[in-house]
Amino acid sequence: MSALPTSGGRAWLWNALATVVLWGIWGAYSGLSPQHHFPETLVYCVWALTMIPPALVVLSQAGWKLDTDRRAIAYGLTVGLLGAGGQMVLFYAVTRGPAYLIFPVISLSPVVTIALSFLLIGERTGKLGALGILLALLALPTFDFAPGGDGHSGGWLWMALVVMACWGLQAYFMKSANNVMSGESIFFYMTLTGLALIPVAWAMTDFSQPINYGLDGPLLAAGIQVLNAIGALTLVFAFRYGKAIIVAPLTNAGAPLATAIISMVALGVVPSSLKSVGIVLALAASLLLAIAPDAENAEPVSET
Repeated sequence: MSALPTSGGRAWLWNALATVVLWGIWGAYSGLSPQHHFPETLVYCVWALTMIPPALVVLSQAGWKLDTDRRAIAYGLTVGLLGAGGQMVLFYAVTRGPAYLIFPVISLSPVVTIALSFLLIGERTGKLGALGILLALLALPTFDFAPGGDGHSGGWLWMALVVMACWGLQAYFMKSANNVMSGESIFFYMTLTGLALIPVAWAMTDFSQPINYGLDGPLLAAGIQVLNAIGALTLVFAFRYGKAIIVAPLTNAGAPLATAIISMVALGVVPSSLKSVGIVLALAASLLLAIAPDAENAEPVSET
């Protein structure tokens, strides 16, 4: 099954576009929780909890069938730990370095996915897809880059590289996992590992600082983070039905594009010249990747 109703062999596209929209909206409003004095470490805890409802929904739709053989468990936990672990390292990195330098590094994670997919599972794409990938990779760093700053890497640079590697590897293993287990099972294990790391996030929280436990604290965070959770679900199915070499740059360029547009329209934010260039590049990349004739898998992945 797919997370969204599909037809005509474009399941990968509809799920990828759903991820772009959901993560775009999430990105535009994700900064509200820290602004309301609800720390990012506790936002992680809330995010992990918001993974539970979509996990239960898709498992129920699949008849509560869960892949529990050793290979499925290994793949599922690997995907989950890489994603959640990368998020935890990111929390620590942003306390040590400037976000405007950290996020451009992390945004290049599709390079890892593309390289592994090309070398290890032999994924290829045509001229349109290749051009779309190139434009997406050129667009990614522009969305979070801002000139200025002291330029000192301190200890944050290696942490940013760790997050980039984690998320690039996660996308590759997510694609590989879809060949041996159901998307519902992958998302279940992602949820499980996210929940398992809640104590770590809790321990990282500075409770000596004022924390907002009101409606605009954890409840606001839940409303925002559920978009992240559902977007992660549709991403699983985008990788299930599409090539990782196409899905990774499309979603990683498209989501910042959606965030930028929403910020401009809803929040009244005017992008810098560099971000405007990024918007144009990402839009062109998204269109090329969407119309690339060989973006789908040659054969549908069998259900397990």
